[in-house]
Amino acid sequence: MVKRFIVSGILGAAFATMVANGKCGIVTDDAQGAAIAKDTTDIQREQTLTEVEITKSSAGTRRMGGAVNGMNIGQQELFRAACCNLGESFTTNPSVDVNYNDAATGAKQIKLLGLSGTYVQMLTENIPNFRGAAMPYSLGYVPGTWMKSIQVSKGASSVKNGYESITGQINVEYLKPDDEDGVIANIYGNTENKMEANATANIHVSDNASTILLTHYENSWSHHDGNDDGFQDMPNVRQFNIQNRWKYMGGRYIFHGGISLIDENRTSGQTEHGAHGQLYRIGIRTGRYEAYMKHALMLSSEHNASLALITSASMHKQDAEYGMKAYNVNEKNVYAQALYETDITKRHNIAVGTNVNYDYFGQSYKLENTAEGAFSRMREKETVAGAYSQYTYNADDKVIVMAGMRIDHSSLYGTFLTPRMHIKWQPSEVVGLRLSAGRGYRSVHALAENSYLLASSRILTIGLLDQEKAWNYGVSMSLNIPLLQKTLKINTEYYYTDFSNQAVVDYDTDHRQITIANLDGRSYSHTMHIDAEYPILKGLILTAAYRRNIVKSTYSGVRMDKPLTNKYKGLVTASYKTPLGLWQADVTLQMNGGGRMPTPYQLADGTPSWQSTYNGYAQLNAQVTRWFRHFSVYIGGENLTDFKQKNPIIDAANPWGDRFDATMIWGPVSGAMAYAGIRINIGKL
Repeated sequence: MVKRFIVSGILGAAFATMVANGKCGIVTDDAQGAAIAKDTTDIQREQTLTEVEITKSSAGTRRMGGAVNGMNIGQQELFRAACCNLGESFTTNPSVDVNYNDAATGAKQIKLLGLSGTYVQMLTENIPNFRGAAMPYSLGYVPGTWMKSIQVSKGASSVKNGYESITGQINVEYLKPDDEDGVIANIYGNTENKMEANATANIHVSDNASTILLTHYENSWSHHDGNDDGFQDMPNVRQFNIQNRWKYMGGRYIFHGGISLIDENRTSGQTEHGAHGQLYRIGIRTGRYEAYMKHALMLSSEHNASLALITSASMHKQDAEYGMKAYNVNEKNVYAQALYETDITKRHNIAVGTNVNYDYFGQSYKLENTAEGAFSRMREKETVAGAYSQYTYNADDKVIVMAGMRIDHSSLYGTFLTPRMHIKWQPSEVVGLRLSAGRGYRSVHALAENSYLLASSRILTIGLLDQEKAWNYGVSMSLNIPLLQKTLKINTEYYYTDFSNQAVVDYDTDHRQITIANLDGRSYSHTMHIDAEYPILKGLILTAAYRRNIVKSTYSGVRMDKPLTNKYKGLVTASYKTPLGLWQADVTLQMNGGGRMPTPYQLADGTPSWQSTYNGYAQLNAQVTRWFRHFSVYIGGENLTDFKQKNPIIDAANPWGDRFDATMIWGPVSGAMAYAGIRINIGKL
């Protein structure tokens, strides 16, 4: 079915971080109809278009068309699961893993290319976000119903957004102010005593100005202790989240701006059931405030020339208690970027720009699990100013070469260069090949980023850390094979990340402490990935994927597998939608490979504290959705295999002793869960 849309003039490359040709391929990604998505390299690009044809697609996930290897996850894909927040949006995606960091705080972490989420640059609306202290809990700060799409790019990405993306970028596109007028609501509840309520409202103030209000409330109040160890399986989280965004389009000038507020209270720890004496409790109170502005001026429609200024500021205040330990932080960030981009000719594009980023951390902490001891205080400041240039050659989408170079100066680490290159060769519609290589850097804020490690009796020791540095190399091949009048899509990838310096978290050397220190030796990861997609029947799409991770680092002179890291992942998904689109059923089976545990130690009775390795496990998720004219109802379940890690908390009965540890997590800590929800399109008020 072909629908025709007239797309009016909007911003060219001004808000983009695209990393390829800069030309737009139009597809759809809306679950209830055709939505306009513009194919760029690592993000979507808005551009002046004449009348275009849009072909409705059944897929909610699509490959990006530029030089960078990545994918766009649209709302149709997000609707295949509950997707209460960003951390739950990758359930059906084979590329990104989301794991719990510990068994007490509920902190989650993305893993991409076998490495932790600290090496993934997080963007919201193409602006770097959720840094430092926000990182451990940031996946819960983006409600699922707010997201229009997610772009995931692998490897060293474009130089436009900075030097930090070592394994890739994840960019979240929120619902837009100029989307259709009206109000949409979502209500969700599950068997773990969690409920959510969301509402979004679009108002077109005039022909040129529009605004959107995004609201979110969640509350989980259960003190469930399924494994009977005296600790809550999941934390209680009460969160208020609100965002207001504006857009103005007047001739050649475009403005985007917005403010947001997050208030969250997270509590967990020991329950009355397992308590002996004073309860061990965890309390984390967070207030986060953000604001951003984007100004863009279209200089030439003939050459797609544009000039833009992007600014943002945030403040993240967090007070956390872990038993008698504590960590309080006031983090402030200011970011600004000016950029200019133009097509020199049809095949040649150039982009230049400058960035400045300022980070401030005011911290007070107490790392002893005793009533005695005073708070220590520490301040961290860093200002980084840089400039970049990026050139793209595009030969009719058959050959795309993108080369970029950054130069940055840090107030802490001096001047450094960031070279990156991406090549795409598309000899035919059947086969496509991509190559990439690039350098990445990262400033480490060890205590802010790893505060969840305080949920342990181990002593946390942090050395004088240098800037992290790594090279990333990648090759990928995509195949579109005609088979039985349908198309079998196959994608294969290999990525190698090699660190010249890394902040290594060492659980192995001494069971009485966790050390974060500079790499002394080698650290690297190899990731091999293959996935295939095929429409078995009309309306039924089957996807299968397998990934192998080889991740090693050096601990006290010995090179070992990184602990608590799965060696492989398998994924099989089936999605079926009835011919009229009234019913949809989705099933996802995840197979998570085993891995290495930190080096065990001997307990008082001579037995080991834990096994040296852990086995693989499977998880099954399912959801059924019924679509109506103005609303949809969904019901589903997660972890239907009911797999739980046995004894996720070490020495849970004695949290004030010297053996207690809630950080030895490699699998789910709670069992099967059922949920239900309703999405309502209320329309204009």
